[in-house]
Amino acid sequence: MSVPARQIRARYSADTITVYQAYPPQIALAAVAAGRFVAPFKRDRMTWIKPSFLWMMYRCGWAIKPGQERVLSIDIAREGFEWALARASLSHYDRDLHGDKATWTRQLKASPVRAQWDPERSLRLKALPYRSLQIGLSGEAVNRYVDDWIVAVTDITPTVHRVRDLLRSGDEQAATAHLPVEHVYPLPTQIAASLNASPDVAAVEAAEQQHAH
Repeated sequence: MSVPARQIRARYSADTITVYQAYPPQIALAAVAAGRFVAPFKRDRMTWIKPSFLWMMYRCGWAIKPGQERVLSIDIAREGFEWALARASLSHYDRDLHGDKATWTRQLKASPVRAQWDPERSLRLKALPYRSLQIGLSGEAVNRYVDDWIVAVTDITPTVHRVRDLLRSGDEQAATAHLPVEHVYPLPTQIAASLNASPDVAAVEAAEQQHAH
């Protein structure tokens, strides 16, 4: 079964969704202790959150890249996540979506949230033929993220190292067993359209079947 080109896959519950970020120890440890981001975290910089665990691993190189030695799993309110997506501007111009380039440029400058579809990654961090969403928060969005949306901050670096070591020893099955289970996140129709997300075929079919009864 082929995977739709652009969809959000994540760990989520009825109320929260898990996103990942990687930081140097001084920022990560302070955040874990406080249960939210505190200094030396800087609110005036764009902060990127990633619902895909393996994309985060690709970005931080299994927590080896300088400044990304600690990987945090952050549970945030789905309400906040969808607030961000509803206000997101795609970081690349799409003629079908934006009409003219000037409109898109204006949108990008005005929006506190940036969304970017990047190739999803395999366990070996190779690019896959479908994409995963990264979300950049700035201005009002960062303040809301830090002050209102965060439910829990967990340092998952030991798990990251464990998966990396299992991969190095060639035990892909055991490595896979440590990965978080991610499912397609159900996007409200309007948000899916503004992000140019692929339609969720299963959800559409289920809705049609329900409608038929």
